[in-house]
Amino acid sequence: MGALAPPVAAIRVAVRRALTHLPSGGPVLVACSGGSDSLALAAATVFVAPRLGRTAGLVTVDHGLQAGSAQRAEAVAGWAREAGFAPVVAVRVRVAGRPGGPEAAAREARYEALTEAARQHEAVAVLTGHTRDDQAETVLLALARGAGPRGLAGMPGQRELAGVPLLRPLLEIGREQTRAACAALGLSAWQDPHNTDPSYARSRVRADVLPALVRALGPGVVDNLARTARLVAADNAALDETAATALAAARHPAGGLAVPELAGLAAAVRGRVLHAWARELGAVPGALSHRHVAALDALVTDWHGQGPTDLPGGVRVLRRGDRLTALSSG
Repeated sequence: MGALAPPVAAIRVAVRRALTHLPSGGPVLVACSGGSDSLALAAATVFVAPRLGRTAGLVTVDHGLQAGSAQRAEAVAGWAREAGFAPVVAVRVRVAGRPGGPEAAAREARYEALTEAARQHEAVAVLTGHTRDDQAETVLLALARGAGPRGLAGMPGQRELAGVPLLRPLLEIGREQTRAACAALGLSAWQDPHNTDPSYARSRVRADVLPALVRALGPGVVDNLARTARLVAADNAALDETAATALAAARHPAGGLAVPELAGLAAAVRGRVLHAWARELGAVPGALSHRHVAALDALVTDWHGQGPTDLPGGVRVLRRGDRLTALSSG
């Protein structure tokens, strides 16, 4: 028996690290499109999970956006059954008619399908195949949007999605490693044409922007961008903890938030306090922008009798004396 290929070993180690501290009970589900990233993740998971006393299942989502997508989903499901996954779920989703662009709509539909499959099969987590390269692309896209620290933190290694833990074990694994792992294991990966479609911003970053940066600045660019996300995420966690304490201290006895308490906070902390409070009031998270938080901040730091600030979700915030308070627009 030959030596284990280093990329295969690295991915198995990453998966083992992600699975080790999960609660016992139901299966872990791998989200697998059939591309090299998710296929390498799936192969590692079905090897590692039983050795940790766990069951590995697989979910493949057919977005219905390409000719032959149903056959591709069934091929992935067939491979999964032969590989020993249980359960194996192939689900068709509807993307048309959802708000946002096609990328956002497909992502929303996909994650809805994944969380629904997790609930149906009482899975303890869903694993996705996002790699270090995906993280680097995410950071570049956030920079282009002028995103703040939350955007620059990229994708977290773990988060809750509709009550289901979503894990990304491969954020420190390069895309070239997943391709090499598939080759070493004799797995034939699907090449998603959307990944090279220039109408998608991420595809343009992948095909043009990131390679240009690598040529200009060296191959360490990808890892450095991903490292930036990890460092900013750690800073975010510390600031969020400070902001949570500050929010509790700023609550006014008559309701709302006390302006003197807010005015005494560092700007970075105050912005997070106001953002968290706005969400608490019912502002729609996806529509709550820097502009809204800046308007709330002006009620504290640049008060000259201005009227209420409107937040997405039908919430209005006004300043009354020494406090900020909210009224429903309805």
